[in-house]
Amino acid sequence: MWEYTDAVKDHFLNPRNVGELEGANAIGEAGSLSCGDALKLFLKVNENERIIDATFMTFGCASAVASSSALTEIIKGMTLDEASKITNGDISDFLGGLPKAKMHCSVMGQNALKKAIADFRGVQIMEKPGQIVCECFDVTDLEIIDAVKKNGLETTEDVTDYLKAGGGCGNCLERIEEVLEAVKAKG
Repeated sequence: MWEYTDAVKDHFLNPRNVGELEGANAIGEAGSLSCGDALKLFLKVNENERIIDATFMTFGCASAVASSSALTEIIKGMTLDEASKITNGDISDFLGGLPKAKMHCSVMGQNALKKAIADFRGVQIMEKPGQIVCECFDVTDLEIIDAVKKNGLETTEDVTDYLKAGGGCGNCLERIEEVLEAVKAKG
């Protein structure tokens, strides 16, 4: 079983800002219901691009709910430019840390936020660069390479913990291993 911080437990048992937000003018979705975790983030943004309210609906584990709750607390009052700099590490840090196997929950929050900002600005998020490795969670080889380099991921399990890639149907596990081996070979 995972060790959760008091902040994670609190945000899971007493989530803040849950539900659909009436008058939301920015919405971002991440994850996949069919694969176990999904987040829908609602923002109300004013004419100065300041987030005046944020809510969420999450389907997932305690870490997914806590990460979503924490994200809404973090971004309220920020401008979209400030919010666009929020990383999954910021979400995890706000909660006092997440178990390694649950870091993908904070990544899901970061992705939903990016999509909500793009939605508000009327910007289409271009197709991700690289080749899709994990179809369940829409993870590319370049995202895996970046996560491996930035976070010292060493195993397929590490990649699944961090990006959720491989955590659905499992058809991509061999390809994830190939990407890992290629990164290790380049040193």
